[in-house]
Amino acid sequence: MDRIRIRGGRQLKGDIRISGSKNATLPLMVTALLSDKKLTLNNVPRLADITTMIQLLAQHGVEIESGTGENGHAHGTTLTLHTRKVTSTTAPYDIVRKMRASVLVLGALLAREGAARVSLPGGCAIGARPVDLHIAGLRAMGAEIDIDGGYMVARAPKGLKGARYTFPKVSVGATENLMMAAALAKGTTVLDNAAREPEITDLAECLAAMGVPVGGIGTETLTIEGVQSLKEATHSVIPDRIELGTYAMAVAMTAGDVELVGGRLELIESVVQTLRAAGVTLEETAKGIRVQRTNGALHGVDVMTEPYPGFPTDLQAQMMALMTRAEGASMITETVFESRFMHVPELSRMGANVTIHHESALVRGVPKLRGADVMATDLRASVSLAIAALAAEGDTTLHRVYHLDRGYERLEEKLAACGADIERLKS
Repeated sequence: MDRIRIRGGRQLKGDIRISGSKNATLPLMVTALLSDKKLTLNNVPRLADITTMIQLLAQHGVEIESGTGENGHAHGTTLTLHTRKVTSTTAPYDIVRKMRASVLVLGALLAREGAARVSLPGGCAIGARPVDLHIAGLRAMGAEIDIDGGYMVARAPKGLKGARYTFPKVSVGATENLMMAAALAKGTTVLDNAAREPEITDLAECLAAMGVPVGGIGTETLTIEGVQSLKEATHSVIPDRIELGTYAMAVAMTAGDVELVGGRLELIESVVQTLRAAGVTLEETAKGIRVQRTNGALHGVDVMTEPYPGFPTDLQAQMMALMTRAEGASMITETVFESRFMHVPELSRMGANVTIHHESALVRGVPKLRGADVMATDLRASVSLAIAALAAEGDTTLHRVYHLDRGYERLEEKLAACGADIERLKS
């Protein structure tokens, strides 16, 4: 199993190109199941989760071609997806267990084929994240769904019907699933208390390009007019706001000066406000965002994760790593997922001072961190340990980096190009 070794103490300086969004790409790929026409996606990141989704869609009958990014750019991939015919309506356990986003095929298969058998999902171990909202929404659209032997078995032999559904709590995955189901449902579907993340907006704009009328894009009420068939479309994936925030925090951790090429401030407004309060400079440039902390110390700031436009739960671990070196104390409160402080014991091994009380963690800044052997427990926890290692004295070895490979494209290359002393140790 691969490991990553980081020797801390070097400032990051230079450019880092931000990849396309993993969390946007996965549902965009699934929309190919809705149509027998081609869908071309540009700016697709090269990640383990993308490979897993390719495997899942291929066994459903999707033909997938991969090529060099648009304009011959070396970063990012262009995928062409074509589902002439759905050859299987079963999403098997051995693929779905690897990645929670696999559950997104449920709505698309049900809408197009009137049947789906999808394994209950896997992915990072950061809490229950149940599928009850997905099921309740599809039932509101006329589906019959049972749980049998670890599978969601769904039927809609007469097709799905447009409906009004109010999410009892905001759910990105359930919003995406119902948006895709509504694309082929008979009539109009209205989704209230829908997620507003940029990835939801990206999906809505792709569906619109495929010929599905979508109203209320960017708001908590989405109105989707079902169509009989979709048309061929091309769509470019938005930049990855979680990668953007992650590298901004890595730069801040090392008192560096880096331009994040392709980054957009509006994707991470809550993060920008928080980082500025902590003493980090972020400014828009012609190519992206320049991040600096060349003068002064970090200041402790309080953070509470919330659905968009609040502070993202997927940046909580990275922010905690940054706060371990800030002056004073910061309180970090997690409201989206339970069990998302599993990186705390590993940060403590590096000398961090963190005290957990229920859903909050009190972080007291320390003068220095020290290198250690640490274990990644999930995707975002793994990169938080890498951020801590960049500022630690001595060597840090990060184990279980397969978590990292699920969501960060060429992390070692990007950091090394800006001066980090980092290398992958092959197993």
